[in-house]
Amino acid sequence: MDPDLVLLLNGIVSGLLLGGLYAAAAAGLSVSFGMLDVVNIAHPAFMVLGALVVAVLSVPTGLDPLLLSILLSPVFWALGAAVYVAYHHFFERRGDEAIQGLAFFFGVMFIIEIGLVMTVGPEQHFADAAYATTTWRLGEIDLPLRMLVPAAVALAAIGALVLFLRRTFMGRAIAAVAQDREALRLLAINPTRIKRLAFGISIALAGLAGGALAVVQPVDAASGHIFIGRVFAIVIMGGLSSLGGCVVAALLFGVVENVTATFYGPSWSPAVAFGCLLLMLAVRPQGLFGRAA
Repeated sequence: MDPDLVLLLNGIVSGLLLGGLYAAAAAGLSVSFGMLDVVNIAHPAFMVLGALVVAVLSVPTGLDPLLLSILLSPVFWALGAAVYVAYHHFFERRGDEAIQGLAFFFGVMFIIEIGLVMTVGPEQHFADAAYATTTWRLGEIDLPLRMLVPAAVALAAIGALVLFLRRTFMGRAIAAVAQDREALRLLAINPTRIKRLAFGISIALAGLAGGALAVVQPVDAASGHIFIGRVFAIVIMGGLSSLGGCVVAALLFGVVENVTATFYGPSWSPAVAFGCLLLMLAVRPQGLFGRAA
């Protein structure tokens, strides 16, 4: 097989696996930003918090990092619910969620980052999984389990979330809360309670994405800065509240970045990926799966 074609195929496959990680990172933001209209700029910081907690605890517990991140999901849900209670009490219920609320989440982001530096230090941490050094080969294509397993777990978690939103009463209430809060009150449903539940889910997904990130690459307290632009771009590109669009956009983003880095160098990959985002939004402003206003 032609070497350039082999390089391209491996770049596409690696990009799809990278896109699975991006999907996990962006899915939680799709819930908070797309469905709840809460601009949680601290979302990547919660992901890094999850990554470092998993990296630190995986050695003494002996548990697989991804299993550990799943077991820690209720803790991150409770953390997210507590953050939303504070946000709602001090900003949302007074109608100050625009600028003041955004400043609140900036503050949360820096508190998490500084807290991590003070507790685990500024150095990088990595969660060593048993399969991290194993690579499957399908002909000329390499499938490193270090990326394949986290991508599979992340996509399975997103699939479970989609089923929850579509098949359960609480899930449908989450989908409805951003559209018509008064209609929920007529059904004797407290919109604040629903948003607290949903925001907790978004942070639980961030923690799960952090566990996947710790398996894929070393992480330090400031690693969230790399993902801020990417996760917001993916959510917007996919269509805000569309989880399916979020997954497709994440996969496309990962492929474009990885193929560009493979052939032209890593310095070009973010520029090309964000350029594709701008081009797509110029043609379809509502995103891939969003509805036109």
